[in-house]
Amino acid sequence: MVTSNALPDANDIAFVAVSILAIIIAWDAYWLTKQRTDVPTLGKQGNGNFAWKSEGAQEVIRQWGNLGSMAAMMALPWALVQLSNTSATYVIIWDILLALHLISLLVPKRYAITTTHLFADGQRYPWSMLKLAKKQPKRRIMLLRKGWGIFGPLPLGGDRHDLSIARLQIENVISAKQPPSNNFESNIGESE
Repeated sequence: MVTSNALPDANDIAFVAVSILAIIIAWDAYWLTKQRTDVPTLGKQGNGNFAWKSEGAQEVIRQWGNLGSMAAMMALPWALVQLSNTSATYVIIWDILLALHLISLLVPKRYAITTTHLFADGQRYPWSMLKLAKKQPKRRIMLLRKGWGIFGPLPLGGDRHDLSIARLQIENVISAKQPPSNNFESNIGESE
């Protein structure tokens, strides 16, 4: 039987959880501030690169799953406050930090495609670590980070025109990076 003295104090655990969340949010905020320096110019570039930006409404479409998760993460701790004897102050701080993170998810983003990297959310992703998802949503582009499992989706937002150009660019870059395949797909059945 585990005695209550063997368990760490709930407020100590809450302090650690809130501290980790604060570090994550500060880290994400730092990367978001870099997006304007990493992607200073929008549109097609002379070197074949392409950059675009999204608006807040497009980020809602892009981040809808994360927004729902954030809402649940804000509400659920309240059910455990009294049960765990945790100070409500930590839950309030937790909710404030998650609200700030929620706002950062909705900030318009800048994206860029080069022959070597994708720039998204202020970060740089090498194409060797990305692939297009087989099933594509209608109002965003879904990339998958190789080796990330369920944490791998990397959606890209923007207006339809920019996304159509970006999708073509991504397909061209990814197909140029892949070694030739011995699998030949035939369209004979479709053309008859």
